[in-house]
Amino acid sequence: MPAAHILVIESTPAIQELIALNLGMAGHQISRAADAETALLMLEDGLPDLVLLDWNLPGQSGLSLVRRLRAQARTRNLPIMMVTARCGEPDKIMALESGADDYMTKPFSPREMVARVHCLLRRWSPRTTADAPVQLAGLRLDPGTQRVTAGARELALGRVEFKLLNFLMSHPERVHTRAQLLDQVWGSAAYLDERTVDTHVGRLRNALQPSGYRQRIETVRGSGYRFVAAQA
Repeated sequence: MPAAHILVIESTPAIQELIALNLGMAGHQISRAADAETALLMLEDGLPDLVLLDWNLPGQSGLSLVRRLRAQARTRNLPIMMVTARCGEPDKIMALESGADDYMTKPFSPREMVARVHCLLRRWSPRTTADAPVQLAGLRLDPGTQRVTAGARELALGRVEFKLLNFLMSHPERVHTRAQLLDQVWGSAAYLDERTVDTHVGRLRNALQPSGYRQRIETVRGSGYRFVAAQA
């Protein structure tokens, strides 16, 4: 795994040190912040490759920070992993739906934490299903330029949503299970819940909504998702 710049936002000194030590030993460059306000100032100076943060920060919470980062164009696609003592399913779902890419509960195994960070970093490396542009039903996706257009309108998609749409458009009309999508789009399903797929499908549909292509991403009850190329 190539070295990455990781911003660790954690208010408990011992846990911050544990995370930074293990990620540093894995070869990564680590920056640290103890609260959201300090982290925002650091992000103004430059974006890291990944943000790892706690939910229960002093002042602005980690969840609020995730939402704030996702609302800004500059940080919308920044990979974010939450590491928190909140272990309830509703908390995890809320965090993922708010924009977190992964969620890990404390106490945690340092080895697992490093492995999950590497898994998340790999997800942002280029992994496409077609080198040539794909065009279906008036929607055009170009892996080379990372652009999606509907007629003259360019659509703003996050990196994961782009890869998800690329895969679905490269295999039109075929139904893919959530497990298949995790394997083909994310590259590994080892550390991710299948509901992660639902979250990103929702984001993809929202991105396609202004152009009228939302309905092309069809849910097949009890099976998964497909891209509908033919007009009903």
